[in-house]
Amino acid sequence: MLCGMETTNDTRHRIPRIAALAAFAIHLLGNPHYGYFRDELYFIICGQHPQWGYVDQPPVAPLLAAASQLFGHSLILLRAVPALFAGAGAYVTCLLVLEMGGGAFAEVVAALVVFFTPVLMNFGMKVSPDMVGLWLWPLLALLVVRLTKGASPRLWLVVGVILGCSIQSKYSVLFFAVGLLVGLLLAPERRILFSPWLLIGVVLAGLIALPNFLWQAHYGYPMLELLRNVQQGKNIIWGPLQYVMQELLITGFFLAAVWVIGLGWLFSKARLRFLAYSYIILIGLMILFHGKSYYPADAYPYLIAAGGVAIETWTRGLKAVRASVIAAVFLFGMAFLPLAMPVLPETEFVSYAGRLFRLLRIQREAIATEHHRLGVLPSDWADMHGWPELAAQTAQVYQSLPPADRAQAVILAQNYGEAAAIEFFGGRYGLPPVISGHNSYYLWGPGSRSGNVLICVGGNCDKVAEVFTSVERAASFSSPWIQPFEDGIPIMVCRGIKEPLPALWPRARFYE
Repeated sequence: MLCGMETTNDTRHRIPRIAALAAFAIHLLGNPHYGYFRDELYFIICGQHPQWGYVDQPPVAPLLAAASQLFGHSLILLRAVPALFAGAGAYVTCLLVLEMGGGAFAEVVAALVVFFTPVLMNFGMKVSPDMVGLWLWPLLALLVVRLTKGASPRLWLVVGVILGCSIQSKYSVLFFAVGLLVGLLLAPERRILFSPWLLIGVVLAGLIALPNFLWQAHYGYPMLELLRNVQQGKNIIWGPLQYVMQELLITGFFLAAVWVIGLGWLFSKARLRFLAYSYIILIGLMILFHGKSYYPADAYPYLIAAGGVAIETWTRGLKAVRASVIAAVFLFGMAFLPLAMPVLPETEFVSYAGRLFRLLRIQREAIATEHHRLGVLPSDWADMHGWPELAAQTAQVYQSLPPADRAQAVILAQNYGEAAAIEFFGGRYGLPPVISGHNSYYLWGPGSRSGNVLICVGGNCDKVAEVFTSVERAASFSSPWIQPFEDGIPIMVCRGIKEPLPALWPRARFYE
């Protein structure tokens, strides 16, 4: 029926719910493999220090991550959070199809492509600030489309609330908001901007986001310092053409044809052209400010929705063509699925990914976003390995200390991933406080212990050793599948601190 011409209103309005439930269920089944992701561990620890902000992100993702672990460690509950947003994103994408005049076939195409698009699947796979945008960015586009079609101007109040909540999840939504605003200004639909309700909506967004901006101001805008630092060596900066190629790669290359079609279709529709302008402006801003390739990705659902409508229009009455389109989307989607959802055992994944990249003639470095040596597994998968083992080996070193040393020991980790893993998994071992100079850990300070006995974990322990009178390498950490820069890191016991730890602490800070 969906490949034909006629569908009932009931069918069209039932598909969004089916798409949402299917996306949620598949993510819930497919995501809880391998282990906790580096950033997820950090978010959980951040959320256990509830604040209006953190050095490297607003509060929503950390608070949701911590809330999922209130009843104990549960990877399933943690991954249920992004799965919910993936389901909500599929639902709103189908609503966008309907708002753009599409029918059931367009909804099915859009829902499948949104689910299988690798970068969007990745957002629904693990807890991150981007997961909220799976739902809220297309929802913003949907509400603005409804406003252009004559909906009550009071809808700007809802837009303001959604924008404010989005800012509290990830700041890049501001670029999307600017894109929508300028896109409207360039189109006849600019008329909807001349409303007092828009101003009230802007005030609402500002009030919701204000506590985070005040937090950033209080600590000297650490996020801006972090962004400057990562652009001076850590992040890969792509030129305009390379950036566009990155967008095609992270959206599945073959599947990307749907959003590219959608972009062209939006340009051809006078009443929706502002959405095409909005995307172009968004990408331009990302290139200008050196954003990572995945930063604008939450905008793709509305382009995919438009692509579904265009394909439906072109294939009206062509049942065989429609069946071929759905089959192609499914086959290409399944081919890329193991790259964005941890469903294959590690050895099988390495073999499969190698064959796929060779077939497509794509180098793994082509989709990298940071400068560091790649391991056997891609970064996301590698960062889901080794953390319980790191905590256990650190515990062995701690428990080998004499009682007097254990009583005053503190653990210093060199990055937030190591620190959060030791803190999260270390509870079962009765480990002492964990400190770090990395990002929000720095703001939490060195704690109350003297630092006279310090267990240093990480690659820069040699520099730490310079301020102690006695240093011994107690262990070296190694584990299969982990990041290369984490493999072989030392665990050192340092005694006899030369200066008080609080006096040394400002030298430990690094934001990146």
